Amino acid sequence: MQLKLNSRTIDGIFSVNCNGRIVFGEESSLLRDQIKKAIAEHKRIVLNLGEVNYIDSGGLGTLVALHTTARNAGGTIKLANLTERVGDLLQVTKLLTVFDVYNSEAEALDSFRKGAAA
Repeated sequence: MQLKLNSRTIDGIFSVNCNGRIVFGEESSLLRDQIKKAIAEHKRIVLNLGEVNYIDSGGLGTLVALHTTARNAGGTIKLANLTERVGDLLQVTKLLTVFDVYNSEAEALDSFRKGAAA
């Protein structure tokens, strides 16, 4: 299945709903291009992965590269709504220790709001 991205801005936080597979090739390029553009404008980004059913090594590499790019630009990417399969993959690869992960998009958005209020 082709990766589909739907984005919106909520209280200044850029949220992207990902639907499909994040794999090496067009899908990873699409995600990378959209998030890199967003990082220039928005320092707070949520990737909602609830509809992602598969991530390969290229997709993992893209997520890590985007995380690094955001950090270097003074931003943060948080992951939300992981499927069991994607959550297991991040656990096995130890990437759960790299990303801030939340059970829902709302929790990820709230964590940004609480951080801004502090």
